[in-house]
Amino acid sequence: MEEEITEVWYACYGSNIREERFLCYINGGTPPGALRNFTGCSDKSKPKQSRTITIDHEMYFAKKSPTWNGGGICFLNPEKDITANTLGRTYLINASQFIDLVRQELKFEGSITIDFERLVKEGSYNCMTDGRYGLLLYLGEIEGNPVVTFTSEAYLEPEINKPDEQYLLTILRGLKEIYTIKEMELLEYFKSKKGVENQFPTNELSRIIKMA
Repeated sequence: MEEEITEVWYACYGSNIREERFLCYINGGTPPGALRNFTGCSDKSKPKQSRTITIDHEMYFAKKSPTWNGGGICFLNPEKDITANTLGRTYLINASQFIDLVRQELKFEGSITIDFERLVKEGSYNCMTDGRYGLLLYLGEIEGNPVVTFTSEAYLEPEINKPDEQYLLTILRGLKEIYTIKEMELLEYFKSKKGVENQFPTNELSRIIKMA
C-alpha cells in the first residue's frame, strides 16, 4: 500500500508569490491592495519551507476579478510548454491546507475531495468542472512530496484581460522577495504575457516595476 500524501508543495505563479498575500489564505484576512477578505485554513500552521520554481506552462491574465478591481488574474495554459519558463514559488504545506486553499480560490463553501495519488499518477486532476481554478497540475516532486499547482481546465483566450496595477505590484513584490532579478528582466518577462502585452505602454510597466 502506498504511503498517504500528507504534505504538498503548493506552486504559485500569481499574487501568492508574495508571502504576505499567501498567508491570508492560511490565517484569514484581506491582502494589501485587494478587496476580498479570506476565511483562512482550518489548520493555520505556517508553511514549513518556501523555494523558487520554474513552471513549464504559459502564464496569462484573464477574467475579471472583484478581488482586484475587475482586473485580470493569472492562469496557466493547461497544455505543457517547455519554453514557457513561468517564474513561481512553492510553499510546503499540509495536504489539508492545500484543500482549503483550493476551496477558497474556487469560492466554494462545501467540501472538496482531492485524490492526490490519482493526481500524481495521471499528471492532472479536475476537482471541480468549470471552476476557475479547478484543474490541478502535478509538476513533479521535491524531497518526496508532490509539487502541485492549479489553473482553469480551459485556456481562457476569449477572456484575456488587463490586470489591475495593485495585482501586478503584489506579484512583482513577491518575485523580488524570493528572486534576485533585475528590473529589466522583469520588464521583459511581463511585457510578453497575454493580458499585459499591448495593454501597458513600456514606460507605464517600467514605472510599476520600479514601485514594487
